[in-house]
Amino acid sequence: MPVRTTARSGIRRATTTTATGLRATAVAVLAAAALVSCTQGQTDGGLRADPSAPSATASPSADPAENAEQVENADQVEQAAGEATEEPTAPAEPAPELVRDAFATLQATLNETCTPGAGDCAYFLGRVTQELTELDEAMRTDPKGPGHFKQPLADMKVLFGKLGKDRSTPHLEKHFSEIVSTRDGINTWMQDHPDDYR
Repeated sequence: MPVRTTARSGIRRATTTTATGLRATAVAVLAAAALVSCTQGQTDGGLRADPSAPSATASPSADPAENAEQVENADQVEQAAGEATEEPTAPAEPAPELVRDAFATLQATLNETCTPGAGDCAYFLGRVTQELTELDEAMRTDPKGPGHFKQPLADMKVLFGKLGKDRSTPHLEKHFSEIVSTRDGINTWMQDHPDDYR
């Protein structure tokens, strides 16, 4: 009988020691888990000693709607910048020709002429008509206004009315004298207005 009692006592002691060890281990594990939880709370936006202190990982704005708006605005700015670089730039319209420049090229024809029907008028009459057309446009867009060029514009209007849209050589030869006299009359007028061509 004493042997059995000793054996039972030994078993009880072993069981008690094991239970005590397990309890101690469980307490240690729970304490470690609590410590990790507190540490994560302080670094991940959880519980902190100072609730007013900003989180190191928190976004500048805690409002999700505001964050979404900022992201959308950034996307729109980026898209607009991309469109601005992708779109081809339209070429700038050329500035209207100056009166003095248009008159200079017309004046260069003063010593030229042709003989209608002789086959040498195509270039000459075509060029003079073109120079008169460009001078007309320059006078109409000049800062002084078309009223300043009233006489030459009136003379060119009469000529262009006779020519119409037909710029064929036979038609221009038919109006040879009107073309040349308009050119010479404008030259005389411009010589009396040196500020317009010098």
